[in-house]
Formats: sequence, C-alpha cells, structure tokens
Amino acid sequence: MNDTNVSESVLDRLSVEWDSLTPEAQKAARYVLENPNDVGVSTVREIADAANVKPNTFVRMARQVGFEGYEDFRAPFRDAIRAGAVSFPDRARWLQDIRKSGELGGLYADMMGSAIRNIEETFATISETDLRAAAETVWQSRNVYTLGVGVNNSNARNFTYLASTGMVQFHAIPRAGSTPVDDLAWADKRDVLIAITCKPYRAEVVEAVQIAREQGMTVIGLSDSPASPIIRAADHGFVVRADTPQFFPSSVSTIALLETLLSFVIAVASPEIVGRVEQFHKRRHQLGIYKDEAT
Repeated sequence: MNDTNVSESVLDRLSVEWDSLTPEAQKAARYVLENPNDVGVSTVREIADAANVKPNTFVRMARQVGFEGYEDFRAPFRDAIRAGAVSFPDRARWLQDIRKSGELGGLYADMMGSAIRNIEETFATISETDLRAAAETVWQSRNVYTLGVGVNNSNARNFTYLASTGMVQFHAIPRAGSTPVDDLAWADKRDVLIAITCKPYRAEVVEAVQIAREQGMTVIGLSDSPASPIIRAADHGFVVRADTPQFFPSSVSTIALLETLLSFVIAVASPEIVGRVEQFHKRRHQLGIYKDEAT
C-alpha cells in the first residue's frame, strides 16, 4: 500500500507501539502489517478469522494505538483503495496464455507472476525519500557491514562486490571462520550494518542487529515483514516480498532493492566516485581480467 497517510498514521504507529501490545494484539498487528490491502475490504470478523484471533482483539489493538475502534482504524485503508493506491498493472491474460503453453507452462507462469508481484509490491511500499536517507547514511559512514546468511549470504556478497568497484569501506559478513558479532566487535556510531533475513528469521542476524544497536551503529534492515525483528529494530527498514510457489524464498526483490540502494549511494556520493569506478575497470583491462573483443 503506497498511501502516505496510511503508512504514517497506522502502519508506522503499529510498529512503534509493537512492544506495548499483548501477544494476541501483536498477532493482529502482524497480520495488518503483512496484509494491509485486506484491512480496507474486510469486516472485523473476517480479518480476525484470517489472523486467527478474536474480533475483540482487533478492536482492543485499534484502541491501544489511538483509534476509537476498528472502523476508525480501517478508514485510512479504505481511503487508499478509493484513491487507487493499491492497484497494480493487470497481467492476468498474459499469464494465463503462458500457463497454456505446454507441460511446464503453469510453473513458468507461477514463477513469472510471483517475481513480478514481488518487485511491484516491494517498490510500492518504498519511497525515494527513504532510500535517499539510507544511501546518504551509507556514503557518510566509516564502514558498511553487509550481513546475510543462508541464501542471503550471496546477496550480501554480491552487493559488497559491486560497491567495491568504487568504494573501500564495504565488508560482507560473516567473514570466513568468523561470526557476525565478532566481525562487529570494533564497530560504533560511525559504522552501518545492512542486515538481511526473511522467515524463518536467522538468530545470528537478529543477534547482530541487537549488538549493532547497543554499539550505536546505524542499522538498515531488509526483511519480508514490517513485524520482522530486524525491521522493528532498524533505523531504515525496507520490506521485501519473497513469495514463491517453490520451496525456497525468492531473492528477486532483495537483489533489486540492494541494487537500487547502491545506485542511490553512487548518486549522492562525491564526484570522485566516477573516477574511482573508471580507474577500477581500467585496471582490470590492463591486467587482462577482461577479454578484449575481437576487432
């Protein structure tokens, strides 16, 4: 949902008040944070059934974060729907045609559809202002530690590799033979941690974010839910969609967001960044790392 009033007056309020909510109210809040489009079109009973809580839980949650009741809480979401803020391009006919194309057409359509939806829904919730703020923090920092384990380890290392073509302060962690918290041992308020984890959340990433906060670091979190522990603890939190019809979480939107963040870092950097990138690639040509095209 890409409506500023909804984001600031409801979703952000839920995140801020998260720790003060009861466990049942947190279940209701989690459902809202992860499924904001459902709020504007669902009755209190319908959304309570979907969240597996009692209707009164939603009423109490709404009152606890400053609303008179569920209808008052739901109003900004309904306004966003009327304004068309939740609509996406209609590709249903195209995907249906793909599905009919052969034996694996259905799988192809499902994978293609989920990849497109993940990209659209990720960037629909992220503003240029938020990305710019995160990028400026990265550029002005002493060191940037990018943390991902499991499938996100390669995503973190790819981001660091790309950044290293023009900057020297980027470090992918955990380093070989080390642990994330050891790698952050001497980090402080001059440094940034970019942490990535999706459900089920990796304990070492959550722990590293907690340590980073204690040491005064700025935390940029990428995760699949506004209720994720690393999003709630982050100074700059970005929700990425990782849905897929397969057994593994999708990295499409995570990679796209990291690439976009890096492009913002380059955009807000000092002019010498251009010369650094040119020098990096010139050196590679001189060392024969790139194979010259035949003339």
